[in-house]
Amino acid sequence: MDATPHKTGKFAFTGTGPGRSGRAQFGNGSASALSMKWSALHDAAQAIASIAGTPCPPLTQAIRAFPAQVRDAEEERRLQAEQEIADLSAVMEAGLSALLSALARGSHPQAAARALWSEFVRTRDGLLHLALRPQGTARRMA
Repeated sequence: MDATPHKTGKFAFTGTGPGRSGRAQFGNGSASALSMKWSALHDAAQAIASIAGTPCPPLTQAIRAFPAQVRDAEEERRLQAEQEIADLSAVMEAGLSALLSALARGSHPQAAARALWSEFVRTRDGLLHLALRPQGTARRMA
């Protein structure tokens, strides 16, 4: 991105330049960013499982390998994974914040935590299938 000074002395960032969309991309150069986001999602999920009173199983090899598989996937799949991880992160952040707020007020949000845990597992498993789907296989729209 290019930083250009404005009359106010502040800088604005524009998406000029080759391959600069103004958004983080999960290409080969940013696999560690994807790994960190993936890890943070699982840390949040562990907290949610704890609130729900649900055991949080250890991460499987397939779950740990997901960032590397996405890094090596075709561009369309990388972009789809990027968007789905961003969506899941937003849901998890808002949900965990609400659960912690409820706990702070003395409520017992186990049912809500179980629902959020189930949503996380369902979405994560869908992402794992996305990464494992053979190259060139079209995703069936439901």
